[in-house]
Amino acid sequence: MLVLTRSQIAGLLKFDEYVTVVGAAFRAHAEGCSIPPALMHVSAPDGEFHIKAGGLLTPEPYFALKSNGGFFLNRERYGMPNIQGMVILASASDGLPLAVMDSMEITIQRTGAATAIAARYLARRDSSVVTICGCGNQGRIQLRAICHSLPIRKAFAFGLTLEGSRAFATAMSAELKIIVEATEDLPAALRQSDVCVTCTPARKALIFAADVPRGMFLSAVGADSPDKQELDQHLLPLAGVYGDLLEQCAQVGEFHHGIEHGLVTREDFRGELGALIAGTARGRTSADEITIYDSTGTAIQDVAAAVAVYRKAKAAGIGTELDLAT
Repeated sequence: MLVLTRSQIAGLLKFDEYVTVVGAAFRAHAEGCSIPPALMHVSAPDGEFHIKAGGLLTPEPYFALKSNGGFFLNRERYGMPNIQGMVILASASDGLPLAVMDSMEITIQRTGAATAIAARYLARRDSSVVTICGCGNQGRIQLRAICHSLPIRKAFAFGLTLEGSRAFATAMSAELKIIVEATEDLPAALRQSDVCVTCTPARKALIFAADVPRGMFLSAVGADSPDKQELDQHLLPLAGVYGDLLEQCAQVGEFHHGIEHGLVTREDFRGELGALIAGTARGRTSADEITIYDSTGTAIQDVAAAVAVYRKAKAAGIGTELDLAT
């Protein structure tokens, strides 16, 4: 069994490679070539654990289980990341554990990859301005993802503090060679934007229908448990709503808040990302349609990314080999 640290994983794959393997995995799921994903949420006194599991029935089948702990006072209290976790990768032929790896890099990259893919189908092709809500690790990859798929020339950064937003703006402007402007006025930023990505642990809505212009594409990344919410539920019936997996969106995503309030039903869900890729679901229907991608995060993404990382690491001789059976 191979053990991989975050630093070992970080340089193995380019973002393009994550986009490729995540897209292929979602398509495989849409075509019935997956082990149905499952998720569990466990609350802890100062945080929460998200456990996701699933597999891909490719010629060489794989299974992955990821446990991520979300402890959002970690940085303030202990100077350590708020998200802590690991991925276990196993053969889905015989159950043999193949690897244990840090989950941070995989989670960041695979989540960004899904947004990059969704933007291709759901954003207007001429989208040039984006608002990013959340200026942490996920905010950075989300801005990279949107710039990967769309001709972005300007971004607004809205974070927990203006200081943090400014630091994000300075770093990302230098990296991506676009204008990135820190803002405290989220509604004003939204009204000037073609795209918005929310990637916060918010438990009450940040984005309201009155501030969302016609034609906007929203990727809602933060809601991955029933008590999290970034979009006002009244926005959902005004938009074409898509997501990674309908069952998860209906249980823990933004879509579930709309269902809970009687504003939408499962029949209003336009399609999963895999169906968009496979061509069995239709994407944006007009230039002025509001579209939403409900990104709850899936084991499909985790196993795809973990397999790609594992193969690259084995080929390069990176990581530490352990034999658990001895």
